[in-house]
Amino acid sequence: MDFAEVTCPTCFETFEVAMPHPDETPAEVDYDCEVCCRPMVIVFTGDDAYARGLAD
Repeated sequence: MDFAEVTCPTCFETFEVAMPHPDETPAEVDYDCEVCCRPMVIVFTGDDAYARGLAD
C-alpha cells in the first residue's frame, strides 16, 4: 500500500494517508486532520495527494 504525505490547511501539521488504488483516482475524500481534528478534503491525483480546507 502506498502512502502520501499531506499538510493540514488549518494547523499546518504533516501526516500520511493511504493512497487509493490507481483505478480510483482522481478522487476527493472528506477527512479530519489527525492532529487538530479539523475537517478537510484530501485530493488524490495520479501519484500525489494534497489537502485543502472546506472553504477553499
